Amino acid sequence: MNEILKKVMYPGFKKSVVDFGFVKSVDESEDGKRVIITYEIPSSDDEIAQKLNDVTIETFKEAGIEASVNIVRPKKPRETSSRGVNKMPFVKSFIMVSSGKGGVGKSTTTVNLALALAAQGKKVGVLDGDIYGPNVSRMLGKEKEKPQVVNENQVKPFENYGVKFISMANLLPDGQALMWRGAMLVKALDQFMRDVDWGELDVLVIDMPPGTGDAQMTMAQQLPITAGVAVTTPQTVALDDARRSMDMFKKLHIPIAGIVENMSGFICPDNGKEYDIFGKGGASELATQYSTEVIAEIPIEMAIREGGDKGKPIMISHPESESSKRYLKAADKVSQFIEKVLEEDLAGNEMIQPIYGLNGTPSACSMK
Repeated sequence: MNEILKKVMYPGFKKSVVDFGFVKSVDESEDGKRVIITYEIPSSDDEIAQKLNDVTIETFKEAGIEASVNIVRPKKPRETSSRGVNKMPFVKSFIMVSSGKGGVGKSTTTVNLALALAAQGKKVGVLDGDIYGPNVSRMLGKEKEKPQVVNENQVKPFENYGVKFISMANLLPDGQALMWRGAMLVKALDQFMRDVDWGELDVLVIDMPPGTGDAQMTMAQQLPITAGVAVTTPQTVALDDARRSMDMFKKLHIPIAGIVENMSGFICPDNGKEYDIFGKGGASELATQYSTEVIAEIPIEMAIREGGDKGKPIMISHPESESSKRYLKAADKVSQFIEKVLEEDLAGNEMIQPIYGLNGTPSACSMK
């Protein structure tokens, strides 16, 4: 039966339900002519479930076996369109990856977390919101590509390793500096939301620039961010800045999924041992302070740096590595968090609109 299941492709992907690990159980009749397949998938979409049901039945029918299909899936989120602004209603959930300072591995976290979510069978996009220092296209191996116009007035997103993305790096000559004021930055982010043909996505991961300025405010006001992820390193100075990111999430009413502590130990390539050269565990105190958790402690591995430079992230180049395993666990935690947020209708940006919030009260952004 397993060989037949390997022929069942998950809708929208070129990987089978076996490759994704979506097969929960297989109950076969004694004569081998009937089988009951139970899947557990990450999507609540009725169309995907129906397509999976149909392709499974057809694949087994070709093998002379009658199949019945049960599909376990998350509950559908409540309708939240009345709670603020959403410029990308075709995206089910949004993850904002932020850091208080640069150089802590925020873009690396964004890319590998997105790939880990895609490995779950989700349709994933990455919006490179770091307009002044865009790195996502290089990390995903498409830094030389130029955009294609589709639908007359929209740009087709780039795609690699099953993840769609857009980045300012692909729209400018190599090395050209952007000396834009805040209004131009806001306009660029707006175009990434409106003028890119993203298609239907389960999740959009947004790589924010360092700090807590115009870019963060713009994205939070225009999209109902489902989950905030703060990135830091173990050093005290980095944790000080990460605290500002956490405070920003609170003030923008963004549900906090957790903290990723990068450079959390060094794995020696010679012996495989892990050494805490920069310290370790400082993020746990910060997580406790903000009633969240450390969703991953990512060590220093040479493959992470090499993969980012060469356009083959560690999730792709070394899926068996310790870091890849930790990214996968982080993706599981973030997915569970998102399910809870959507089920309980906790995401909304009505309270941070530029002038007024709920019931006509001044918003957090308009208060002096």
